[in-house]
This record gives sequence, C-alpha cells and structure tokens, in this order.
Amino acid sequence: MPDRLAEQRALVRATVADHPGTWDAEGAIPVEVLRGLGKAGVLCAQVDSAYGGLGATSIDNGELTAFTGALCSSTRSVMTSQGMAAWSIRRLGDREQRREHLTELVSGRLAAVAMSEPAAGSDLTAMRTEIRPDGDAVVIDGRKRWTTAATTSDVLVVFGRYGDGGAAVLVPTDTPGVRLRPVESPVGCRAAGHAHIDLDGVRVPAANVLGGGGAPLSFLVTAALAYGRFSVAWGCVGILRACLSAATGHAGGREQFGVTIDRHQLVARHLAELYVSERAATRACEHASRCWDANSPEVVAATVLAKYTSARHAAAGAANAMQVLASAGADDHGVVARAFRDAKLMEIIEGSNEICQLMLAEHAISTSGSDTAEGLAS
Repeated sequence: MPDRLAEQRALVRATVADHPGTWDAEGAIPVEVLRGLGKAGVLCAQVDSAYGGLGATSIDNGELTAFTGALCSSTRSVMTSQGMAAWSIRRLGDREQRREHLTELVSGRLAAVAMSEPAAGSDLTAMRTEIRPDGDAVVIDGRKRWTTAATTSDVLVVFGRYGDGGAAVLVPTDTPGVRLRPVESPVGCRAAGHAHIDLDGVRVPAANVLGGGGAPLSFLVTAALAYGRFSVAWGCVGILRACLSAATGHAGGREQFGVTIDRHQLVARHLAELYVSERAATRACEHASRCWDANSPEVVAATVLAKYTSARHAAAGAANAMQVLASAGADDHGVVARAFRDAKLMEIIEGSNEICQLMLAEHAISTSGSDTAEGLAS
C-alpha cells in the first residue's frame, strides 16, 4: 500500500501542481483531470480493493488528502465530495448497490453529495426535500444549496425526507427536473464546482434509494458528515503545510534592515505559531484516523475534534503566512492568498466552528464524570 500511495501522490503532483492558480482564476477544474484522478482511485482512496479501489486506511487516505490540499484546496474539496459519496454508498447501501456504484466511483464516474438547503444549514434535520415512492420509482422535490463538485458530477447523492424517516437517493445529474445553478466566485475553493440544485418532480428508480430508505434522517446525515469532517480536517493540514513552506521560504530570502526577516523576532513568532498550528492539526487528524481504523467508539468525538482544531489552526495559520509575506502574498490567486480564502471556508463547512464547539462541549460533559471517578479511584 505505501508504494501504491506514493504512485498516487506522484500522479497528483504531476496532474495538479502547476495549475491551482489558473483553476482558481477560471473557477473550474477541467473535468478530464478529475476523471483521471477518479480512475486512479485518488478521489475516494478508502474504497475497498474488492470494488477496484485502493483500499487505503484512514491515516493513509488522510495523508493523501493533506498532500492534495497543500497543492490545491479545490481539488481536495472534490476529493471530499467523492469520498463522502463513496462512504454514503458503503455505509447505507445494500450489497448490490455497493458493488455497482462503488465500482463506478473508481472508474471515472464523478459524484457529489446534496445536503444543505435554504433553511437547513447547520440544522440538517430541518430538510424539506421530499423523496416519495411512486410505483417502482421515487419522485424527488426540493432545493439544495452549496453542493460541492455538483457542476462536474455525473450523479448526486441526495438526502431528504422519506415517509416518517429519511433516505439518500442516487440521482444522475442529467435526469429531467434536475437544474444546476453554479455559484459565482465563492470566497474559497473557487474551482470546486459549487452549485445550487433545484429538484422538480425528479423521477428515478426505487432501486436508487440507498438501503431502501426509512432510517432516521439524523443517522443518515451523521454517517455522511463523519467522512466529510475527517476529509476537511486533513485538507486543513495541507493548507497549513503550504502556508508554512511559503512563509519560511519567503522569510529566509527577504532582507530588511540588513538581515533576512526570519531573524526579526516578531516575524519569527509568526513562523513559530504556524509550525505549532501544523503540528497540532496533524496530531489531531492522526488521532482521529487511528480511531477510524480501529473502529473505536471515540471516532465521532475524535473526528469533530480534528475538524475543529484543524480548521481553526488553518485560518489562523493562513493569516500568519499572509502577514509574513505581506504584499508578496497579496496576489489573489497565489498560494497564500488562496489558502487565506480557502481556510476561512473550512471554518464553516461540514459543521461550523460553533457547531463543533457545541458537540465537543456535550462530549466533555458526558465523559467528565467517569474520567473524574477513574482519576479519584487511581
């Protein structure tokens, strides 16, 4: 596996490294680039080898995600979207659905996950999208907002209400009644293909409902978001690594008052804080990945902690890098300027900082009693 992942990193570097600024300015990644990465298994590396995927562990996939994120957060965002779609199919689908659709997702077919709605952002249980049975089909009506990678996707994983519960249904983007409206110039990840989606009387086979539907909507949403938070967290590690490289490289070569600026203590402080941010985010993500690979009951809390820690540090770290580069970092499509914009978006998506804080507070309260008792007993 390490050798195969090295090949994937080499492919990502060769495919992506020279283009992020151009893609950011143009607001799009060429679809043939994404299909190539998809066929190589890069976009959803944890898909099992039985379906043609790389079968990567969580920690190996995390490092691949960070590597990609250091080069281009928009490409990493597409990885997150594809990975969430694959994870939803793996977690919610039946055996036949997993066999068919996971195989497609590592063969060049592109997917996006449609969750957020005008009145359902952080509170995804407030979804109004309706999925209703109609003979051997289901009909979908609803409005989805800020769906990453929608403009390049072949299929959407649409979440909505289904009777008294919920469902996730696979909807090809060329189905009649599906209308995509690209988001113009988003603040971050500008090339990731964000779009608003209108679903009006969309009819697909009932076999497209993952697992038959009917599970609690909160369970379905949590299953998909777990992967998304994990992927965003590792992507933030990539942002921090790009910023640290840019800031130390600039500070070591830029002279002011007769010495390079990394010799000035206040600049050195920024570099130290950036280094601490990258290390803290990496350690939080490694812990979450170890919990994921071990099927630990701590995985939910560890993933939220990693997402919150990494996003916060990425936003602060990108600001520090911008301060160090000063006017040299002000090019809107340059590495640090993109990181500055992209990192802010990471504090909002897949659970805002505030939502993560609430979840972590609840976890702290629920575990503090037992931890204290164990401490006193020892």
